[in-house]
Amino acid sequence: MDSFAAVERALRGAAPHELPDVVRATLVKHYAATAVSLLMADYGATTLRPVDVLPSAAEPLFVHASTPGRAFGAQRPQVSSGGTPPVVTAHLPVTVRGDRLGVLTVTLPGARYSPEVLSELGDISEILGREIVVAARDTDLYLRARRADRLTLAAEMQWQLLPGQACSRPEFDLGAQLEPAYAVFGDTFDWSTSADHLTLTVANGTGEGIEAALLTGLAVNALRNARRAGLGLVDQACLADQAVYGQHRGAAHLSVLLLRFELATGRIEVVDAGSPRVWRLRDGALEPLEFEAQLPLGMFEDTIYQTQYAQVLPGDRLLCVSEGVCDAASPAGERYSERALARAVTSTRLLPASQVPRALLQELAGHCGRPPRPEDDALVLCLDWHGRP
Repeated sequence: MDSFAAVERALRGAAPHELPDVVRATLVKHYAATAVSLLMADYGATTLRPVDVLPSAAEPLFVHASTPGRAFGAQRPQVSSGGTPPVVTAHLPVTVRGDRLGVLTVTLPGARYSPEVLSELGDISEILGREIVVAARDTDLYLRARRADRLTLAAEMQWQLLPGQACSRPEFDLGAQLEPAYAVFGDTFDWSTSADHLTLTVANGTGEGIEAALLTGLAVNALRNARRAGLGLVDQACLADQAVYGQHRGAAHLSVLLLRFELATGRIEVVDAGSPRVWRLRDGALEPLEFEAQLPLGMFEDTIYQTQYAQVLPGDRLLCVSEGVCDAASPAGERYSERALARAVTSTRLLPASQVPRALLQELAGHCGRPPRPEDDALVLCLDWHGRP
């Protein structure tokens, strides 16, 4: 059995909590690695933290000020060499279908390094990422490693709702981020792909703390329940509306934007239920996509929703933002304007979709000042549309 196959087999047979130890032991045995470490990105995507059964004394590495951080951000291996005898250190992104999890760092003797070995290590890091996603169902090890601070209970509930923070397919690249990551209130997002469609949900929550998280959780699960039953976008909105109204009798409601993309054509079905805002960047020009606003979910009994339509073309970028972005205020009380958002979107136009939400929220944090924290949570979702050949 060759080295790559031996490592792959060992990872697939490892117990959920043993993946870091198994990848370390097998890379030492089959690739003569002298050091192996697994780093996970924290919830805010600002630091990389070591994975260990016991609390680690190692300092986290900042994404924007470290070599592993460059591998994480660029999603390309970063290789350095030196020493006597010479050694090579490779930092490899651990990513699953575009969702960036962390970085695998491997140090090898210079004599054992080659481009072919680097390619194999890249494949191993991808396999490791898939195994981590599966293992996270059965252990808290990887979720604990993501925490630079303690999550509030509401934030714990919100993060468990999310499908991930990024997704890639030939037709599109998608990324999203919530802030404040460790104390998010009620904003959320969801997506699902099939052979022919991408369905996106962007929700602007109301209220604070656990009440906001419970409201969002009810709405998102009602939408998923209707979607998984094969119902169309309008029926999804109607059933979620009934679920929220049935629970709260109009005392609480949720603003939601539902988008269903036809992958072959770029045609979009839209249900705008008091939605977050959407902008389209096309050929360098940023413009809002205006839809007829309908009632938020749960405001009144038996609300009737209607479908609207839009179109995306290859090369388009869509930005969805919650009220926490546009209504954020500086210490002097100045609101974050659409002009400021347009500048931020333009300045990040060369970044991949997975990095844009983090960059825009950092710009927003600069506007708001630190401290204080934003008055509301903020959500940014970025979609780059490539189209189907």
